[in-house]
Amino acid sequence: MLIFSMSVSVDGFVADRDGDLGWAPPPSDEVFAAHLERVSSLGGYLLGRRLHAAMLPWETDAAMRSTPPYDAFADAWTALPKAVFSRTLTTVDGNARLADRPLEDEIRTVLDATDRPVEIGGADLAGQAVRLGLVDELRIFRVPVVLGGGTPYLPSLESPRSLELVATRAFASGTLEERYRFSR
Repeated sequence: MLIFSMSVSVDGFVADRDGDLGWAPPPSDEVFAAHLERVSSLGGYLLGRRLHAAMLPWETDAAMRSTPPYDAFADAWTALPKAVFSRTLTTVDGNARLADRPLEDEIRTVLDATDRPVEIGGADLAGQAVRLGLVDELRIFRVPVVLGGGTPYLPSLESPRSLELVATRAFASGTLEERYRFSR
């Protein structure tokens, strides 16, 4: 199963107008625990250059291990094999490799290497997979912030695609987790 999961604003943006991914307040302990559970369940991750850079400190910066939950998240993220898509990078750090094949081929390779779910992250990269019909599930962490513009979570599509609501979970902080599966 290929999952696209990111935090989004109430109005559907993952980055602000300047492309900054750091617009959301730090997650509550409850939301962080949900992210730890999610990442711990994965068998691989496909991501773009900017998301790789944003997440790399979890593998390389000892300061990220400031609490037991953060330490557990860093362990889970570090153990996760990652394929990074970039037109500009020649090397990547951490438990990652540069993707060197077309998106469909890389997705198939990562999915075939595990019996666990795989996530794809980064709006542009995941948007390509959504357009190709390769994403099975959306996991949206909707944060109670309105950005008013920026990078949308979902790409524009040539025709509508139906979704089935799988689950919702409300957190005391106001964040709402929504899970949808694409109808086949």
